[in-house]
Amino acid sequence: METVVSGIRSTGNLHLGNYYGAIQNFVKMQQEYKCYFFIADLHSLTTHPTPENLHGNVKQVLVEYLAAGIDPEKATIYVQSDVPEIAELYLYMNMNAYLGELERSTSFKDKVRANPENVNAGLLTYPVLMAADILIHKATKVPVGKDQEQHLEMARTFGNRFNRLYNTEYFAEPFAFSYSANLVKIPGLDGKGKMGKSEGEANAVYLSDSPEVIRKKVMRAVTDAGPTVENQEKPSEIQNLFDLMKVVSSADTVQHFDSLYNKCQIRYGDLKKQLAEDMIIATAPIRERIDAIANDPAYLRKVAEQGADKARESARRTISEVREIIGFRKF
Repeated sequence: METVVSGIRSTGNLHLGNYYGAIQNFVKMQQEYKCYFFIADLHSLTTHPTPENLHGNVKQVLVEYLAAGIDPEKATIYVQSDVPEIAELYLYMNMNAYLGELERSTSFKDKVRANPENVNAGLLTYPVLMAADILIHKATKVPVGKDQEQHLEMARTFGNRFNRLYNTEYFAEPFAFSYSANLVKIPGLDGKGKMGKSEGEANAVYLSDSPEVIRKKVMRAVTDAGPTVENQEKPSEIQNLFDLMKVVSSADTVQHFDSLYNKCQIRYGDLKKQLAEDMIIATAPIRERIDAIANDPAYLRKVAEQGADKARESARRTISEVREIIGFRKF
């Protein structure tokens, strides 16, 4: 059984993009693969969260992983910082990562431009920590988006470099993996790009959002003055709303509003109201499970401890063998 590894940073609530773009596939993967799904709290330290926010965000992601259908009896769910072997492998891999290649990372350059006052070493070596996350379980399949493919390529580079340096074939190459042939890309409500936490609260619909909050967010979504010519091409902000509707609404509903748009009879208020109600219906079962699981601290503790034990069993084996290969041997 091949090993799959994926993680989500603990930087707040999960949104529709996380669910339809990734977690739905995680739920399917756990039936066929040896899956490790972790909460990347070490990665989140690059933005210096307060202790209270860090703990709360980790708990929220764990709750929402479980509410979305990831089964701790089928997959290993763990908090990254509960597995110290990851940090040890991160140290070893840093010795084989070079300044020039790290500085060329697209995500590093983007973060430097966005936050010039917070160019810390953790941002620079982010791809090395990601490589350690993957290589610690000797994973060969990694579900990643386009923005992470360069990091995955770097993980292969670091693993192969370790193999050459120590004349071994210890680390297999990990590759991008999509369980579904059709990747679902969820656009944001601001009309500019994909749904994401970093684009602000108004851009994303979170799995835990109440019906009232969802309605307010959707009704504020960016639109234009409306079509002026029949069958004209939809501008990006309008296409985004239709793309969201394709995910949460019935085909008949999408066809109905598409027909109104093509006839220049569309009323965006009606479109948004329908979209909001369909989002509320689609997220209702998850929202109910979120509320129930969040109020069961004993269950959350059990899942986190069980996941840490399973992840550390795998990680300890890797670290023991890596130490032997490097030459850290007891006298």
